Parts: sequence; structure tokens; C-alpha cells
Amino acid sequence: VTVSVLYCMRCCRALLAKNKNKPSAAASKTAAAAASRKVQVHCDAATLRQEQQSATNNAMSETFKPLPEKLDFPGMEEKILKYWKDIDAFKTSVKKSEGRPEFTFYDGPPFATGLPHYGHILAGTIKDIVCRFAHQTGHHVERRFGWDCHGLPIEFEIEKALGIKSSHDVKKMGIAAYNAECRKIVMRYSSEWETIVSRTGRWIDFENDYKTLNLSYMESVWWVFKQLFDKGLVYRGFKVMPYSTGCTTPLSNFECNMNYKDVSDPSATVLFPVVGADNTFLLAWTTTPWTLPSNLALVV
Repeated sequence: VTVSVLYCMRCCRALLAKNKNKPSAAASKTAAAAASRKVQVHCDAATLRQEQQSATNNAMSETFKPLPEKLDFPGMEEKILKYWKDIDAFKTSVKKSEGRPEFTFYDGPPFATGLPHYGHILAGTIKDIVCRFAHQTGHHVERRFGWDCHGLPIEFEIEKALGIKSSHDVKKMGIAAYNAECRKIVMRYSSEWETIVSRTGRWIDFENDYKTLNLSYMESVWWVFKQLFDKGLVYRGFKVMPYSTGCTTPLSNFECNMNYKDVSDPSATVLFPVVGADNTFLLAWTTTPWTLPSNLALVV
């Protein structure tokens, strides 16, 4: 404002200096009025900028309050999550991005028969970073959570609970009854999953989640398989892999470990004499003494 006023005064003095004749009263009033209007415009613009800056500062100070030296991280977590919930941050951001180029994201579904562990949290964080980056670079990203409702983990839980030992027990129980029991437990930890995933700060839609047990999902998988088959991309081959005779199905490495048990085996401690040192031996402990004849060296 001060600069604008000084500038106007200098302009007026310059105009008066160029005019050798004394200006009339009317001309003086006109020049003064023009200068006043110019100063007023500059003052109004400066005032508006000051008010805007003041409002911004107030908002910033309210949003980014000074933090104490001893931080209460659990308290900060609760406040941030509550703030996101109050403003419906995730849904609002997705809605505002409608019409942008779509970024397709499919969430690799976990089993809901157990609670999330570190591996789930790590993978979920990576997925969240990718989706947020796509959103911030101008894409519309729908993020739906998914659930894997098929496979041995669920059958394993049911068989353990009902004492089922073989496929004959399943047939005796009835396929419909067996499936009904599986459906009862398949989503038993879903609420715990939503709580933990939300606490990690991940934005994803739990309300419109997909489940592999839904007929619409299964039909879509069969449709995709048919497209691959029609294009000659499906073949029958052979592969050596773990197989469960009880479940009559191949097993993954993870599923092989599901039946891991601690057992007690006999062990043997064998003395190996050290050459050149009397009454000195190296002790070797083993649970497979039948392999000793093929030993070539001792390693410490």
C-alpha cells in the first residue's frame, strides 16, 4: 500500500512539474480524485490479499498444530483416522476423480479364516502406494477389497473342527452340509481385517468387496478361462509337485507346511578323533546316523 501511494504521489508531482501554468481548481480536484481512486484500488487489493493470507494461516495453524516434544502416537492415529472418517476422505477423493482415465486395480484376496500378519500389512502398504500414486497422477482408481473363500485353508479349519479325516467323511456328511459349514467360518474375521487394514492408513472399499464364493465371480473366472481355451492358450501338461492323497489335490508350499508337527526323534553323538592330538575328539550330533558312512568332512 505504501509503495502504491508513493508511486501515485510521484506521478502527480511529475505532471505538475511539466505544467508551467498553475492548474485550475477544477483540474486539481480531478487529479486528486483520480489519485484517490487509484490508491483506493491498490488498498482494496492489498487488504484482500492480507485477509486471504490471514485465513490461510489460521487454517494451517488449526490443521498443523505444533507437536509436543513427547508425541502420543496412538492419540495421533485416532485423531487422523477420525478426521478422515468425518470428511469421508476416501470416498470423496474417488468421487471427485470420476471421468479421469481409469487405472485398473485388483486386490489379491487374502483368506478371512485367520488374522492379518506382517506379510499382509507389507503387501497392503505397497498396493496402497501404487493406487495413491495413480490417483495423484490423474487417474480414477476404484479400490475394492477381496476375499479368497476357496481352498484348503478353509477346508482344513472345518475338518479340524468336525473331525473329518477323508473324502468319505465329507460324502457321508453331505456336500451341501459341508459347504454350509465352510460358509459359516469363511468371513469370521472380516471385521478384524477391516479394523487392522484401516489402522495402517490404507484406503480401500470394504463395503463393495468381492468374494470368490459369489456365483458372479466364479462365472467370470470360467468365462476368462473359456476365452483362453478358445485362443489355444490352455494346454495339459505334467509337473512334479506335492500331492495330498487325503484331499486328492495338489498342494502349495504353504499348504505343505500347514501339517507341520514337532516330533521326537532318536539322536546320536559320534566322536571323531583328531589326527596328531591324543585323546582329542570332535563331537558330531545327528538325528540321521545312517548317513554317517557317506560323510566326507566335518564343518564347525
